[in-house]
Amino acid sequence: MRKLKLYMETSVWNFYYADDAPEKKAITIDFFNVIKKNIYQIYISNIVLDEIQKASEEKEKLLITIINDYKPEILPINTNVLTLAEKYIIEMALPKRAVDDSKHAAIATYYEMDALISWNLKHLANLKRKQKINAINLKEGFTKALDIITPMEVSDE
Repeated sequence: MRKLKLYMETSVWNFYYADDAPEKKAITIDFFNVIKKNIYQIYISNIVLDEIQKASEEKEKLLITIINDYKPEILPINTNVLTLAEKYIIEMALPKRAVDDSKHAAIATYYEMDALISWNLKHLANLKRKQKINAINLKEGFTKALDIITPMEVSDE
């Protein structure tokens, strides 16, 4: 059986160290323990790395360390991804200020991930946003629905 492909956007990595949100931190650590079992293929993009660079120097080092420990594959960003991301903004699936989030969704769609994993409940792991994103994807010829879920919804069962 093939491993499911998970695209992990920046919030997932951030919550591994979120002392100010202990419940989400605990769930995130459990999620990473599932990832250690090697039953999923994990992916990120340079958008994740760019967003991490905006963190404090200390947090950036922690995040880079965990990314290096888990070794996700880095998916390239191309013009097709950028065009799809722009459509999410133009067609109001995501607000104008959510440019990076639109790119995360476009990357996960373009590379046919089984799920985009996110703690971003406002812009990504949100039923209405997910429906709008998938409607645009279908209109653009992407027939595989993108599942956008939190780490809480990923298990080893």
